[in-house]
Amino acid sequence: MAIYSKEDAQKLLKKVLSYSKADECEVALSGDESGNIRYALNAVSTAGDISTLSLSVTSTFGKKSGSASINEFDDASLEKVVRRSEELAQLAPENPEYMPLLGPQTFKDSITYNANTAAMTPDTRAEAVAKSIKVAEEAKLEAAGFLENSTSFNAVANSKGLFAYNTDTNVNFTITMRNSAGTGSGYAARGFNDVSKLDTYSATKIAAQKATGSVNAKALEPGKYTVILEPVAATYMMENMFRSLDARSADEGRSFMSKPGGGNRIGDRLMDEKVTIYSDPFHPELPAGTWTRDGLPLEKTTWIDKGVVKNLSYSRYWAQKKNVAPVPFPSNIIMEGGDASLEDLIKSTEKGILVSRLWYIRMVDPQTLLLTGLTRDGTFYIENGQIKYPVKNFRFNESPVIMLNNVEALGKPERSISVESYRSYLVPPMKIRDFTFTSLSDAV
Repeated sequence: MAIYSKEDAQKLLKKVLSYSKADECEVALSGDESGNIRYALNAVSTAGDISTLSLSVTSTFGKKSGSASINEFDDASLEKVVRRSEELAQLAPENPEYMPLLGPQTFKDSITYNANTAAMTPDTRAEAVAKSIKVAEEAKLEAAGFLENSTSFNAVANSKGLFAYNTDTNVNFTITMRNSAGTGSGYAARGFNDVSKLDTYSATKIAAQKATGSVNAKALEPGKYTVILEPVAATYMMENMFRSLDARSADEGRSFMSKPGGGNRIGDRLMDEKVTIYSDPFHPELPAGTWTRDGLPLEKTTWIDKGVVKNLSYSRYWAQKKNVAPVPFPSNIIMEGGDASLEDLIKSTEKGILVSRLWYIRMVDPQTLLLTGLTRDGTFYIENGQIKYPVKNFRFNESPVIMLNNVEALGKPERSISVESYRSYLVPPMKIRDFTFTSLSDAV
């Protein structure tokens, strides 16, 4: 049984803590029940179910810590893993940044668990994929996709009396459509906590339209263009920025949030006033856990407010060093938008390029967050509010910070998946001026 109830998890963790002889001890228990189905060339290729359960123990003597993990849960094994962590702690060097464990905390219950998703079966997945394959066959295209659902839990307890527990569910779906000649490609990605929101048929229809519409792409000269980034493309472009909302790296001069001459950019306007980015574990479209691994509660936190940097994350150690309150790293990322649809943004564009997706993104300069990468899976030229024809893919060199200074309009936020991290974000489609394309790519 990979999913423990709150009561069973707490009982087990208390037993493990009773074996501890360390100055401080922290124990974490996690489990996952997941299933997946993969298909290519319009036929299922693999399918499976995975069940995992793992316990990790961290023991500390003074400022020396050691960790060990195990997936056996008889009493002898539980005591053995505690002793192993204590042995490793005695061998470890002192950690000058070690922070004492927190005592009991109060955490709000999350809204991350959905019974419909937890009840998914192999038949449920097969039915969802059958709808996708049907679209491909009707359009005479070739589909390759992956659908995965999971139900998981996490629990943490320590020798100071802290205990935290959470369960969540997720379902993720990605689909790539190609024509048989390999000259047209389309893509769609969907992710939800509640499987009833997943429509594999409509997502595949969108990918099919992109695949059919991207054939016979024309070459445009590289340069600066007005672009409309679909939510998937916008997510890929901004994910590195979301990961960098950290005060320490900024204070130490290693980040785009570093201030010339020292310090960070909290209080500075860095982006267009249309840009507001925040975290909220209770957002109904993107719920998240309500506590961090080290026992800090998670609440709604605004990172960028109308273009101004309002907060950066502070670890407990760095907060103590800077004499401020700790600010946990974001549990989710939500970017505000407007009410416009993607179609509305296209209609408002005199000349521009619609970007369906970005990929192979690499960092060029961490301090300006300059990135390079490629468009793919459907890139189109817009003129007088209409998509005129597909264009060959581009390589871009652009910073999301500069990009977010050039926002002309934002649409309605949508939940999008990054396949690199498999994290979901809630971001809008966006219309950006002066986006820099540096060269062409013949790949589809």
